[in-house]
Amino acid sequence: MFFKRISTSTLKIIERLYSSEKVYRTIGPQRLGKLNTMKLDTPQFRDIFSPELKKLISLFKKYNYELRIAGGAVRDLVLCQIPDDLDFATTATPDQLKIMFDKEEIRMINTRGGEKHGTITARINDKKNFEVTTLRIDVRTDGRHAEVEFTKDWQLDANRRDLTINSMFLDFDGTLYDYFNGYEDLQERKVKFVGKAEDRIQEDFLRILRYFRFYGRIAKDEDCHDNSTLNAIRDNASGLQGISGERIWIELKKIAVGHFAPQILKTMAHVNMLQYIGLSKSQDFTELEKVYKRALPLNPLAMTVLSSLLMDDEQVMALHKRLKLSNDDLRTALFIIEHREDKFSQSPLDDCKDIMFDLEKDNKVKFKMAELLKYLGQVETLKKLDTISAPKFLVTGFDLLDAGIEKGPIFSKVLLALKDMWKKSRYTLSKEKLLEKSQNIYESMK
Repeated sequence: MFFKRISTSTLKIIERLYSSEKVYRTIGPQRLGKLNTMKLDTPQFRDIFSPELKKLISLFKKYNYELRIAGGAVRDLVLCQIPDDLDFATTATPDQLKIMFDKEEIRMINTRGGEKHGTITARINDKKNFEVTTLRIDVRTDGRHAEVEFTKDWQLDANRRDLTINSMFLDFDGTLYDYFNGYEDLQERKVKFVGKAEDRIQEDFLRILRYFRFYGRIAKDEDCHDNSTLNAIRDNASGLQGISGERIWIELKKIAVGHFAPQILKTMAHVNMLQYIGLSKSQDFTELEKVYKRALPLNPLAMTVLSSLLMDDEQVMALHKRLKLSNDDLRTALFIIEHREDKFSQSPLDDCKDIMFDLEKDNKVKFKMAELLKYLGQVETLKKLDTISAPKFLVTGFDLLDAGIEKGPIFSKVLLALKDMWKKSRYTLSKEKLLEKSQNIYESMK
């Protein structure tokens, strides 16, 4: 009998997952990379200088602390895009930041976890929140969370970041500080880990999903991955078992509605990681490709797109168990799977009205109906969905009692039969006519 040799990295992951105690990997400071600088002067960069940002910059100059834009905002500005948020890195420690903001009467919105990792959030002019994080190095990690030490060395901080395109800093005079050719990778639309892919992944296994998310965001080709990167992901994919479902779902949602989602999910299957994030290991991507193409222009929920990979309620519940889905996401998936095979008539709005009538007590039924229509690519029906509402049934249980229908096992059956009759009449039968027919139904069921 022959056995497949297990790699050392896989054995380490197994040890982490099944140990009763956290197993930490010691990292220590790394001084890899070589500094390259250039000047950035674009309309997008000039537009970020709001009164609030100018005030923040002046504070740091006053106290002689270095402050630079960091992470995703730099990436976006290099791509001539307006960033959603501005995040900053600084040589000031969290204690120094708090003292400075207190003296200047700047309100701080801090969380215990954020401050532990060096992040202080300042609210400037009671208008804008700015996250400022002290430069740091990861000392030890269990593959989910890191223990950090603060530093004043920008290069050491760049070494601990996940991807080259996220490891750059930008000064307010437009100087770009790039230690790992992140600028060049952005121009070539390449997504690379800082240093060795295996090292970055083992520091936080969620970086596997971040890699694929940024691939969809940055790359120009749907399938142009570096083989050594995919091999590192494959060797470490099982480490995702130790990552919380909530963190995985944040990344997976963005992948599902991002560029190249069907091919990226195929690649994720190829590197043997789907089973660790709540999806079936064996997948047919034909339905996903169809749904993605027709639904994406309609701005679907990520869950709507991912429902194409779920065959039945059991698979939905397995995904929910792994990812801790919201009630809306869970119920949307179950609704889509129940109704995606429904045969719509030549009057699809009437079909929608029927489904909404059957679920009249569900106050989210129209929301789920809209996602089903996106899944099916029913564009014209979706446009008209707001023009209809669930018909309100005219007959109540009290009406049946007044009509002489006795309580008992037959009572609810009579009510259901009347609802079906009203639906088939296209909701035209009057209350009086329905109550009249209730007697015949009751007698036939006795």
